[in-house]
Amino acid sequence: MVSPLINYALGHIKGSLAPWRYMYLVAGSITVLWSFVILFLMPPDPIRARRFTDRERYIAVARMRINNSGVRNTHFKKAQLYELLLDLKFWLVFVMAFCILVANGPVSTFIPIIINQLGFSGLNSLLLIIPAGFIIGTIEWTVPYLAYKFPGWRAYLVTITVCGTILGSFLLWLLPQTQTGARLFGVYILASYGGGYAVLMSMQIANTAGYTKRSVGSSGMFVGYCLGKSKSDRPIVPISGSPSYQRGCLGNFLGPLVFKTQEAPKYNTGWITTIVTSIVAAVLAIVYRVICARENKKRDRTGEMEAYEHAYEDDLTDMKNPQFRYTL
Repeated sequence: MVSPLINYALGHIKGSLAPWRYMYLVAGSITVLWSFVILFLMPPDPIRARRFTDRERYIAVARMRINNSGVRNTHFKKAQLYELLLDLKFWLVFVMAFCILVANGPVSTFIPIIINQLGFSGLNSLLLIIPAGFIIGTIEWTVPYLAYKFPGWRAYLVTITVCGTILGSFLLWLLPQTQTGARLFGVYILASYGGGYAVLMSMQIANTAGYTKRSVGSSGMFVGYCLGKSKSDRPIVPISGSPSYQRGCLGNFLGPLVFKTQEAPKYNTGWITTIVTSIVAAVLAIVYRVICARENKKRDRTGEMEAYEHAYEDDLTDMKNPQFRYTL
């Protein structure tokens, strides 16, 4: 909600540089400055947290015992890496992250274009993005809260939020340009996947034990995220002096391939790809839950109850620790 207002103001600057250059300079400067805040204030783990007393550090470490994920054995273990690569649950999460973030292409690049195509100017298009920020921001706060309040619903919440993206994609793909209100509604719910992705990240961390396995697994999930998060080679909203095209980095092969200039304004290939990948992600979330639920029942039948004796010292993985139970 804030960035469109900032960019709207920057778009009115009459200086030696084009307005779009000021947008990049301001956003880039804030990002660089914030990186130093993260570097000095966000510790990698409770043991190395600054400004904690010994008692506070002990409490923080003790709280981590409840997730059976290990915190002390921080050296790299090849066995845990091999186990991760053979773990079906990790690959399901990887594919889900990739498929969910395919929709980020139209969200990050095409939302201003879509609004512009409805008859609004480039700068006014930025203002009309603000309601989308409110709706998506509310979803991204509410969905993790629901996951916290209703145990066992995380995978379901991923599916539900992705269905919002599917609905928005259908509206933007099939509705005529004259349906301004309905198409704006599609724009505003298109990024519903954001709430589900937040829950997916927490589920991946909660369901992966072993310091090496969890660390590499989290990194692998972001690889899937980056592969899916494509920015297309399409014209961005025309603001005075702006470049005609925008290119990105890793994974950006996808956007240019599926959102084709010659298919404007329908972009059939692009929307079909977004819908199909979103459906795949929604289905895989249920598959992931079924696999985890079956494994929990299997461990329950052995008589080995869930406990936390191995969480701190032994650094056992989720597959090696019979006391581990997967979060659903």
